[in-house]
Amino acid sequence: MTASEHTYIIGEIGQNHNGSVDIAKLIVDLVARPVKDEAFNLNLRPMDAVKLTKRDLKEELAAEQMNRPYNSPHSFGKTYGEHRAYLELSDDEHFAVYRHAKGLGLDFVETLCSPGCLSLLKLFTPDRLKVASRDLTNLPLLEAMAETRIPIILSTGMAGRKELDEALDVITRYHSDIAILHCVSQYPTHPDNLNLRSISYLLRNYPQYTIGFSDHTIGITAPAVAVGMGAKIIEKHITIDRHMKGTDQKGSLGPEGVNRMVRDIRMAERWLGRDDMYIDPAVEDAKIKLERSIATRCELPAGHVISEDDIHLLSPGDGFKWSQKSEVIGKVVKTPMKADEIIYPKNME
Repeated sequence: MTASEHTYIIGEIGQNHNGSVDIAKLIVDLVARPVKDEAFNLNLRPMDAVKLTKRDLKEELAAEQMNRPYNSPHSFGKTYGEHRAYLELSDDEHFAVYRHAKGLGLDFVETLCSPGCLSLLKLFTPDRLKVASRDLTNLPLLEAMAETRIPIILSTGMAGRKELDEALDVITRYHSDIAILHCVSQYPTHPDNLNLRSISYLLRNYPQYTIGFSDHTIGITAPAVAVGMGAKIIEKHITIDRHMKGTDQKGSLGPEGVNRMVRDIRMAERWLGRDDMYIDPAVEDAKIKLERSIATRCELPAGHVISEDDIHLLSPGDGFKWSQKSEVIGKVVKTPMKADEIIYPKNME
């Protein structure tokens, strides 16, 4: 992904499907929804991809954790293991969501949480594989994913440079099609902890990779700021209803939030423009209307030799600028001029 390309926006479903393929497909529909800026009547590019997460519960948690009671308003089972099993879509169900997304022109990203989850690849090939922040140090998983040679996205939410470099060392034995997302694994992320300047650090120290941002803040501002700092991938949790049961729902964007975030990211891409200082043609009319030109301070009779005491600056801006006063001072007035008239070449000889 080069600097001239658009920002790659991933809508993360995570577990917000609540174990339902139909809900997952509705979230995919939300990701694919057109986005428009009403003020300038611009049809903007929607999100680019949707992401699901696949766990193999046999490789997920210690038995004690899987068997512990899970008494929570957001629980889908009596134990944490039952809760996780309820939320897990089968390989075939992931394939159904994949086909729905591809039918809508979206890329499909899959987070794999253990080597056993690679069974999905017997059914389909995701456009990208995602390594969750917690698995950046899971080097056997990274190697199994890298062996597929599918492009990989890494989240750095729990990592320093040492952990990141060790992960990259494993993956680059197989390929270098890698994206690194700045991330903070705090849900929601406190404003003082976000440190978006990590994006600048990653761009400077890992220029060979695509750098992006996985956002866990409340609201839509941080992704647009990240784009301004050079992020080329944005990932955000989304849902069809933030009031649904589930621990991630409230921290996700609902339909209106998705629309506003994508709009702001796409507008930010336009705002950035090019690395130059210039007068845009769009401001020419305003420049003429609002800038100031050299004008008469008092009445000037024909034959009068103009001095600096005779002039000041008034709008519009289609006459001489103050930097050009040498082209006015010392010239002779052709025909009488009233006070507060713009002086043009035709007025002098």
